[in-house]
Amino acid sequence: MPDETATTWATSREEFIAQWGALGSNWGINRTMAQIHALLMTAPEAMHTEEMMERLHISRGNANTNIRELIGWGLVRLVVKKGERREYFEAEKDVWKMFITIAKERKRRELDPALAVLRKCSEETKSEAAGPGKDFHRQMKELQEFVEFGMKVSDTVASMKHASALQWAMRLLS
Repeated sequence: MPDETATTWATSREEFIAQWGALGSNWGINRTMAQIHALLMTAPEAMHTEEMMERLHISRGNANTNIRELIGWGLVRLVVKKGERREYFEAEKDVWKMFITIAKERKRRELDPALAVLRKCSEETKSEAAGPGKDFHRQMKELQEFVEFGMKVSDTVASMKHASALQWAMRLLS
């Protein structure tokens, strides 16, 4: 019977890894990067690159590039094992910490540059008095304010402890 449980777990894990990869693609993240993240997130122990390459059927270059990117995002860390020459890696397993890390990184990579453009466009067109220029300025200003509001909400939620954020969200949704 233990073999059946192991097979069920392994099958479910493979399904999760594939789905996480598909989700990553939908969110603008490399499919392989998302699959490596899922593999490490569900691994009982830290894994070395060769194990990941074998499990996901990917090249060393692809594995190394995506592992470094995950480290850059703060979702994976290098683990040193005494007496081992290989590098081992593990993923953050705390879902709340993972969410906060992803939210902060997406803000830095995507929202901050977009907000900079909105502010620039708004500033450059603030003297427009009528017509399409005035309408454009108003639209840029409204978008800027909306993005700034969303970022403040995101920063507030990110600074909360997990339980506090859940309580806040439940009050908000009630």
